[in-house]
Amino acid sequence: MSASRWRFRPRLATTAAAIAFCALAVSLGNWQLRRAEERERAQRQLEARAAGAAVALPGRLVDPAVWVWRRVSARGAYAEAHTILLDNRVLDGRAGYHVVTPLRLAGTELHVLVDRGWAPQGRTRADLPRIPVTEGTLTVEGIAVAPPERVFTLGEAAPSGVVWQHLSLARYRDRTGLAVQPIVVQQTSAADDRLVRRWERPDAGADKNRAYALQWYVFAVLALVLYVALNFERIRAE
Repeated sequence: MSASRWRFRPRLATTAAAIAFCALAVSLGNWQLRRAEERERAQRQLEARAAGAAVALPGRLVDPAVWVWRRVSARGAYAEAHTILLDNRVLDGRAGYHVVTPLRLAGTELHVLVDRGWAPQGRTRADLPRIPVTEGTLTVEGIAVAPPERVFTLGEAAPSGVVWQHLSLARYRDRTGLAVQPIVVQQTSAADDRLVRRWERPDAGADKNRAYALQWYVFAVLALVLYVALNFERIRAE
């Protein structure tokens, strides 16, 4: 009758590989945690900007890096003729548009685009929402955001009507000939226009980094388990 027992006998090559992979996995996990902390700090800074007092937008071009996510106020008159509708904006499961109108800053030739809110889509695509005209000088408050200057969408042509798929400030300047600020104001102040103003704040993505960190730590543990399991050998004894 024969019996067998197990002996742990690590090999140099597998030991070196296991150590290298575990060190790499743990290092990448730690890096992801540091990225999560950095993004959380950035998120807190953005939230602090948005929660601050409204700052009057000047009648000159601003630096978007300084103004983005700040609460701002702008005084002027709407140029309703240049209003555009941003398509495929869904709210509570219903399709609609974001209504974007340039506001001519008082005493200047400079405009700032104001995202005035969401309007529902009609029964047909040709049935566009009717936005009440706002005449005279008014003050709009909101959060300054910076839309991407370049949007790459497969097969998308340059906008030719009032309905646009995406907002590009460069295209808007070329289309209208207006001088516009390099930011857009997401309106938060009340107005009698039946538009819905419910804005989502950006997610810094810290949770995603923490999930990636957990994955790398799991990989390190699995590599250690495999290393141990593969370096046991059976010894038979009579």
